[in-house]
Amino acid sequence: MRIIEILYIQFHLGGNMDSKITRRDFLKKSTHIGVASTLGGSILSGLLRDPYLHASPGVDIAVAKGADYIEGTGKAVELLGGMTNFVSKGAKVAILPNTQRNNPGAFTKPEIVRATIRMCKEAGASEVNCLSWLPRKAWESTGLAAAVEEEGANLSLVDMKDESLYKAVPLPKGKALKEAKIMKALFENDVFIDMPITKDHIGNKFTGTMKNYMGLNLQAVNMFFHTGKFKEPDDIPHLDQCIADLNLAVKPTLCIVDATEFITTNGPFGPGKLAKPLKIVAGVDRVAIDAYCCQLWGLNPQNIIMIKRAHEHGLGEIDLKKVKIKEISI
Repeated sequence: MRIIEILYIQFHLGGNMDSKITRRDFLKKSTHIGVASTLGGSILSGLLRDPYLHASPGVDIAVAKGADYIEGTGKAVELLGGMTNFVSKGAKVAILPNTQRNNPGAFTKPEIVRATIRMCKEAGASEVNCLSWLPRKAWESTGLAAAVEEEGANLSLVDMKDESLYKAVPLPKGKALKEAKIMKALFENDVFIDMPITKDHIGNKFTGTMKNYMGLNLQAVNMFFHTGKFKEPDDIPHLDQCIADLNLAVKPTLCIVDATEFITTNGPFGPGKLAKPLKIVAGVDRVAIDAYCCQLWGLNPQNIIMIKRAHEHGLGEIDLKKVKIKEISI
């Protein structure tokens, strides 16, 4: 029996039986009273995602299309039941945008980050912490530093080379990567929101929710992912397997993906040719979200090794025919 089930029984039987509490009500309250998730050897308080808690009935992937990115972010999350389905009152929230380079279509839009921080605060978050091992100049040049700080969130920059700031997370199911080293600051939060931009990558052609996890991992471990420099036949499968393995370390509470405009060539840094679907994509299933996003620019998810390997790990659904997608225009 899972921890959540035991706590539910104790809570329900130990209290006043005349006071009715639904399973959903209990789950929403319990995320902030010590419920823990064990995944790939790591324990991340508050990140146990239950189907009663994390999604609106009938929606796995929510998509909002339009030029108003703040409104679009809000609408996409609304389709999943609203931010209160993910953030409990008093929770500490970690967010992970992508800010690799300030070229158009190479970084998560500041408006999407602003909207997400606002929704977290409206849901009652006590803190919102934007995590990164990239230098402050990267955040300033993209406008993301201003978005984070003007909305009252914290920009928490972690030294990418200081191993003492990272927690070793064993990955017993990993095939290429047997241990991740995730920044310790993440584990001081109750909620983790993954916020990538979908775009081209010189190595494996596609980056999205799962590859964004490299922004949590110690640089020295990430270098192992790129050992082949993409010159040998096994280089891309090795990179993609490492990314799939890394995603065993921590489960996100929510993913919000910038698919508004993004580079389809010369990634991940750009400049490159731009696609402009004007879409913001939200959900919990990383595999399904990445599969959806790569189709926005004509890629077949079955041809992206990372997505296939993550599906084989049981991290999500690759077949979009089995996924409930709801799209709206704003």
